Amino acid sequence: MALDSKDLFTQQLEAEAMVNWLSSYGQTSNGGVSRLLYSDAWVHAQQALKDKMNEFGLITHFDRVGNLFGRVDGTESQSSTILTGSHIDSVIDGGKYDGVYGIIASLLAVKKLLAQYGPPKKSIEVVSLCEEEGSRFPLTFWGSGNITGRFSMDDALDIKDSNGIGLLEAMKAAGFATNNGESPVRNDIECFIELHVEQGITLERSAKSIGIVSHIVGQRRFNIHILGESNHAGTTPMYYRKDAMLAASHLITYIHAKALKTDPQLVATIGKLTAQPNVPNVIAGDVLFTLDVRHFDEDILDQFCQDMIDYFNEYAKKSDVEIEINEWMSVKPVEMDPLLTKQFERITKEKQFSFLPIVSGAGHDAQVFGTFCPTALLFVPSEKGISHSPQEFTHKEDLEKGISILTELLYQLAYE
Repeated sequence: MALDSKDLFTQQLEAEAMVNWLSSYGQTSNGGVSRLLYSDAWVHAQQALKDKMNEFGLITHFDRVGNLFGRVDGTESQSSTILTGSHIDSVIDGGKYDGVYGIIASLLAVKKLLAQYGPPKKSIEVVSLCEEEGSRFPLTFWGSGNITGRFSMDDALDIKDSNGIGLLEAMKAAGFATNNGESPVRNDIECFIELHVEQGITLERSAKSIGIVSHIVGQRRFNIHILGESNHAGTTPMYYRKDAMLAASHLITYIHAKALKTDPQLVATIGKLTAQPNVPNVIAGDVLFTLDVRHFDEDILDQFCQDMIDYFNEYAKKSDVEIEINEWMSVKPVEMDPLLTKQFERITKEKQFSFLPIVSGAGHDAQVFGTFCPTALLFVPSEKGISHSPQEFTHKEDLEKGISILTELLYQLAYE
């Protein structure tokens, strides 16, 4: 399926143009994207994608939670489905390639296959998953989690966003969660293939065009709530204080030092900190901070978190503060399917693209599908490693290389 130089350039431009087109839904004033789950921008983007899928000749439908599918029926009766795509939601003021590239790549690959070979033997579906980021509600992988049976509607009952809007309420306002909507749970998926921008600097630093993912790290996310006592900053002696900010500082320093000692590939991030009453002349009596811990070895991840919890509990006993530890997300590390990964590698070598086996430090929907069906994940470079930012950028040549590999893999899986 080689392209001449003119066709190659045209396809590169099409991929870049479609990424830019989709970024217009939820675009921020500085060129970023804010497209949170079930927001107006999200609804308009999903509908625009549905129209584009129809334009490309795909049969479209939404499931009950808002996952969008564009299907090409296979010619073989009772054929299983090759599922490919990524997620439509973004972080606040994020980049335009994150998630979107995987959907665009899948659409363009299927468009090319249909034009050149007609219908496949096995059905192919392009999916625009409704949610992955966890930016609006305190959960992640709502789209893929519903498809694989990890989540159900019951999980939406008590979840609210920062404005107090419930997940189920937002879903209904966006036109989903109706009783007559199609159940999201699937049992016909043969495999899931995802393309994504790397969101890191490894490929660029290594001068490689493609990253073939072997594992996706596991993640643990915590809210750490420290309860001390608010008091006057001038009249309370240091040795009588129950300073929640001081405790938070100590615990954060411990986390950083412990992560450095544990393993070079373990990362721990304090992403958010709030203090009450949050004024200059009052001792903070209430501090909440978040913790995100990641590693691809579950034993290392579990040991780090247990050691941390033990240390926090001991610190609380000998200090004058209370510490509440709420683990609100636990995702296991996942190995990608070795056979599909080898298939990606063979195709990449045949096309003479430079590549690198890589561990994904970011979570992806492939992580959820990886425990459900054979799954493969491919990366293309992110310039300067920047992601979740308006400065996120991937060159059109790299976008096309990923699409070229995906197209060949889908041909081998669905046509041969």
